[in-house]
This record gives sequence, structure tokens and C-alpha cells, in this order.
Amino acid sequence: MQPDDLICYCYHVPLRKLLSFAQRERPARPSQMSQCLGAGTGCGWCIPFLKRIAACPEAFSIAELTPEEYALRRKTYIVEQRPKNTFDAGE
Repeated sequence: MQPDDLICYCYHVPLRKLLSFAQRERPARPSQMSQCLGAGTGCGWCIPFLKRIAACPEAFSIAELTPEEYALRRKTYIVEQRPKNTFDAGE
């Protein structure tokens, strides 16, 4: 995926914004990533990715997924009505 590809589809937050936020703010808890334009507060699909970005923004990569694959996996997540991904307590 490229920097301008969306990570949070609910609030249209691209990877570039999330990486910049994490590098600038150095969130103490992954849940603080939601301060970046509300990312992670919609359907919950992007929360596992937000956790990885918060942990190490410099090394974050999801090059193994194309934007189309990422969007398809999100669509499947929503259609299957899986339990919503959440930030763990204390995050």
C-alpha cells in the first residue's frame, strides 16, 4: 500500500496521516491513534493496523496487501458482521 491509500475507510484517513501522527505524537497507548481524525472509531476494521502503526511507525508496512485487497477484506469483515475490533482495556 502507498502513503495516500486509506487505512480508515469510515473517516477517510490515509496511511500518510496516521504515520505522521504516530511519529509526531508518539502515542503512549494505541487507542490514542483515534485522535488522528477519528481513525478506529467507526467499524473497527483498522484497529489492528492502528496498533501496529502506534507500536513502530517507522517500520510499519502492509506492502503485502494492495489497496483493493485491503478494501475487499474490510468489506468481508463488515458483511460477515464479525465482532468489532477494539482497543484492549488500558490502551
